[in-house]
Amino acid sequence: MKFLLLAAALGAWPAAVATAAETAAKPDLAKAQTLVSQVCAACHGADGNSPTPANPSLAGQPAGYVSLQLANFKAGIRVSPIMQPMAATLTPEDMTALGVYFSQQKPKPMSSHDATLVRAGQKLYRGGDAAASVPACAACHSPTGDGVPKNYPRLAGQHADYSYAQLKAFKAGERGADKEGKDANGRIMATIAGRMTDAQMKAVAEFTTGLQ
Repeated sequence: MKFLLLAAALGAWPAAVATAAETAAKPDLAKAQTLVSQVCAACHGADGNSPTPANPSLAGQPAGYVSLQLANFKAGIRVSPIMQPMAATLTPEDMTALGVYFSQQKPKPMSSHDATLVRAGQKLYRGGDAAASVPACAACHSPTGDGVPKNYPRLAGQHADYSYAQLKAFKAGERGADKEGKDANGRIMATIAGRMTDAQMKAVAEFTTGLQ
């Protein structure tokens, strides 16, 4: 009888370990929602749809990308006088949970307003500018603008003002130029933006805001 009980206990052990591991790895979305309501919502909206063009919408962003940017803010790899203090108290688990929370929110569609800019932006987004060695944006951000988990953000439905501001920051070396080179994808964007004209940056930003 003791042997049978021991065998049964040993048989259940792997399942118990797996359950514990799954529980530990599961993001705490309840805590994430609390953090959003108390801290993030003022700038990014409770559902991740930013009410202000100066602040990015996070709804529908790849979870890994949001988590990575929070980690970069905390480590000082990405510099922002607003976001660095916000990220300073977050744990890795908090960042993971916030990434998952925002990825599950539904982005609100937005509309472009300048047809001329949209046409120019679409051409650059789809085909790039070979003469200036600017690759097609779709190659990294996907044809639909949904982004690629962890590495590249969703651009579809993002505020045009914010996207344009980030491109300018990349070109000016204010983003993606950390001295230790830890933001590899940021450095890629800094290089690409450095080859773009101001008109091209405005055009792409206008096109992607209405991309669905």
